[in-house]
Amino acid sequence: MKWSQTLIPTLREAPADAEMLSHKLLPLLLLLMLPAAVKAQFTYTTNNGMITITKYTGGGTVTIPSMTNGFPVTSIGDDAFDGCAVTSVTIPNSVTNIGQKVFYNCSSLTNVMIGTNVADIGYEVFSRCYNLTGITIPNSVTNIGDWAFYDCSSLTNVTVPNKVTSIGDAAFYDCYILTSVTIPNSVTNIGYDVFYDCYSLTSVTIPNRVTSIATNAFQFCYSLTNVAIPNSVTSIREYAFYYCTNLHGVYFQGNAPSLGSLVFSGDTNATVYYLPGTTGWGSMFGGRPTKLWNPLVQNNASFGVRTNRFGFTITGNSNLVIVVEASTNLANSSWTPISTNTLNTFIGTNGTSYFSDPRWTNYLGRFYRLSPP
Repeated sequence: MKWSQTLIPTLREAPADAEMLSHKLLPLLLLLMLPAAVKAQFTYTTNNGMITITKYTGGGTVTIPSMTNGFPVTSIGDDAFDGCAVTSVTIPNSVTNIGQKVFYNCSSLTNVMIGTNVADIGYEVFSRCYNLTGITIPNSVTNIGDWAFYDCSSLTNVTVPNKVTSIGDAAFYDCYILTSVTIPNSVTNIGYDVFYDCYSLTSVTIPNRVTSIATNAFQFCYSLTNVAIPNSVTSIREYAFYYCTNLHGVYFQGNAPSLGSLVFSGDTNATVYYLPGTTGWGSMFGGRPTKLWNPLVQNNASFGVRTNRFGFTITGNSNLVIVVEASTNLANSSWTPISTNTLNTFIGTNGTSYFSDPRWTNYLGRFYRLSPP
């Protein structure tokens, strides 16, 4: 049995029996029991003892209740807050489902707290929330839907939780000042146009379970300087990095993938780097010059402790940019960048650079590895 707050019987209906009367009066009784603020601002339905918020008509700071009249609030319906002048929203842990376009065009919304049981950020949920500056996506979420954050032009950074397997088409399209995105290895699909026109994006990690980079995925990401392509990627579609004008290094960790048209068009500063032992590379790839990424740590007189610091010499192709990362635990490794070295002191046709770590005595043990920028 499903009831709506708006389906209130009039006294003239005079149902034939007491059971029917109780069914028709229950929504009225629920309405009368609600606090005045809730009556004025929320419309809802009940279904099998669970409440869905279907419409909100107020503004300002909103905390959605987890219970109303003894019934749990478990869902927010499609378009429920569409165009509202809300500034902050807290969604309780009781909510498991958020419908489509729930906060569409809430242009005053700056902050959202999402409960820990929401599984899906659906179609256009936060689309055109122009003033949304920060959002914490809970670990319960497994999917970010198409156009979910479209035109959230004040959003600066996003961390995608490690249960998400799919990021939908155009999910962050036109997020102009988004600077960094952390995407976990759980993600296997990144949709087309996903970061289209995110022209402040400087850093993004592509997970090693993604097999294809979709059409227009990073088009017009003017500030993107370096990107690593994992060895799981077997295809890069049309315009994927089109006019990323500050892109300098594209670092491939596997064999050369298939390319669509104009993948690197307009990327006049970009060099494609590939690893020793991988295949499919020539002097050019996608219209950009290629270079072998072959840094080596030299086990010579420079290796070891020197004047209260630990160091070593790195050699490889000239002008390679090398990031040295450190960790204190290989079993549960968390690698931290501690130095950037450019191999621009030349030995023949190769380059060389000396790395040193003056803080090595602060740790019982420290491990190092070489990584692209």
